[in-house]
Amino acid sequence: MKILIVNGPNLNLLGKREPEVYGNQDFESFFNKIKSNFSDCELEYFQSNIEGELVGKIQEVGFSYDGIILNAGAYTHTSVAISDAIAAVTTPVIEVHISNIYAREEFRHKSIISKECIGMISGLGLEGYLLALTYLLNKKQNS
Repeated sequence: MKILIVNGPNLNLLGKREPEVYGNQDFESFFNKIKSNFSDCELEYFQSNIEGELVGKIQEVGFSYDGIILNAGAYTHTSVAISDAIAAVTTPVIEVHISNIYAREEFRHKSIISKECIGMISGLGLEGYLLALTYLLNKKQNS
């Protein structure tokens, strides 16, 4: 199984940025930990602060990978382009948010990308990525 985790803007600052909201752990060490725990799965990670790079990566893998776990960051609430990219590909995409977007500012309550994703996990910290990964692995095994 090939699964790509995609993180959008400012998520490169995990562990430093607003630890009361996003926690103290940087994503690279978290990713290395899940790679070792899910060694039977080919996991890749991509992060960009640039909308077009996120669109390009979704298009690049969206017809050949078994799943994409996407935290689009602030682009969740603004990017028609990312939503269109998800709609255009055949690889299932799960939307993940570290914080509970519904417990934050009003503008964060609307996700433009949700309607194109197979599901959304919000507010469970980095654990949300593990839950999304487990779901994709179970879905593949049961198909």
